[in-house]
Amino acid sequence: MRVYVPLTLPGLAEAHKAGELGPAPLRGYAVTPGLREWYVSDDIEELEYAALGRAAAASLRMLAEDAAAPRKRVVVAVDVEDKAAVASPGVDEATLGQVTLGAAVRLTRAAAVHVDAEDAEQDVTAAAGALAAADAGDDDARFTVDGAEDHELLWFGVQEIPGLLG
Repeated sequence: MRVYVPLTLPGLAEAHKAGELGPAPLRGYAVTPGLREWYVSDDIEELEYAALGRAAAASLRMLAEDAAAPRKRVVVAVDVEDKAAVASPGVDEATLGQVTLGAAVRLTRAAAVHVDAEDAEQDVTAAAGALAAADAGDDDARFTVDGAEDHELLWFGVQEIPGLLG
């Protein structure tokens, strides 16, 4: 199963240094029955893209909580055994596609790293700052948050992590 683990650049640096994503439990996003039902598609690539999008949104929330982190969303795609990922119960907006990994995951299990491009930083910065207001129902803030989602995350190989960090 492909699981998308949201991080920040400092979180990626820690994982790179440790050689693993952890400690457990880890929150990630994957193609779960709830995501399939919500997205109404049988195309696995579309479903995985939706899971990646959910992880990117979770990364944005991490950025909103860490003002010192560089303003780039980060998602690490890892391949784990199906039984290693437990889907969150229920099908609500907050937990859609969410899974929990009960153990740390070696970076050797990573298939890719997805990171915002330089040109996304301004919109990601604004979105992180507007997130609380958007959650409270502010339509203008929601528009700002959606502006970050307009940026596609770039794909990088795991061997490119040192270059991403510095």
